[in-house]
Amino acid sequence: MYVCMSFYAEFMHLPRKRFTDFAAVRQEISDETDRETSRTKAISSVPIHLSIYSPNVVNLTPIDLPGLTKVVVEGQAESIVQDIENMVRGFIEKPNCIILAISPANQDLATSDAIKISREVDPKGERTFGFLTKIDLMDQGTNAVDFSILRLISLLLDLLDRSKLLVALHPSPLILEGISYRLQFPWIGVVNHSQADINKSVDMIAARHREREYFANSPEYNHLASKMGSEHLGRYMHYR
Repeated sequence: MYVCMSFYAEFMHLPRKRFTDFAAVRQEISDETDRETSRTKAISSVPIHLSIYSPNVVNLTPIDLPGLTKVVVEGQAESIVQDIENMVRGFIEKPNCIILAISPANQDLATSDAIKISREVDPKGERTFGFLTKIDLMDQGTNAVDFSILRLISLLLDLLDRSKLLVALHPSPLILEGISYRLQFPWIGVVNHSQADINKSVDMIAARHREREYFANSPEYNHLASKMGSEHLGRYMHYR
């Protein structure tokens, strides 16, 4: 169990209760979700308000939305695909909303629903951050940094559509250096807090330390280490 006395959390639905254990916070989120959805696989438009107080966090108000889906599973309403998209659009269409477009590095960026919908509401990428997860889970021999041959082709084809070309050349688009899919802001890669870490109660401080070590010691990413990771993402968004 991880207990930190310099940190505490409060839920709006439990106004007089302070949490100092991340595991208890996670469990309360799960319990409140079950209460709102009656323990079904449905979604609820009622938000769970959580405030975290700590000297180690930045002053941001993130909104965690359901992941976009294309398939209705057993126990879900037939309308859930459109319901989730409508909920997401209700937030990201607001001009003061910063979009954190999350895409897994081990999947083709050309099929990313997050990128597709963010491009529709923010075509110039002026308020979209590209967030690449699961970098450590990519197949051996591939990485998310542009290979020299793709860099050369990119330079030779300045007048062509780079993103479509590079997506066609490689099944996992190589984007961290911003050539295959450009945004106004740099792409940021992270190493996820895995389910195994959660099961073992690995605290977030240890997880962030391991993430820093991964980027610093990786031959593919060490030249980008100072611009990668969850901590850098938080600081970067905070000062924007």
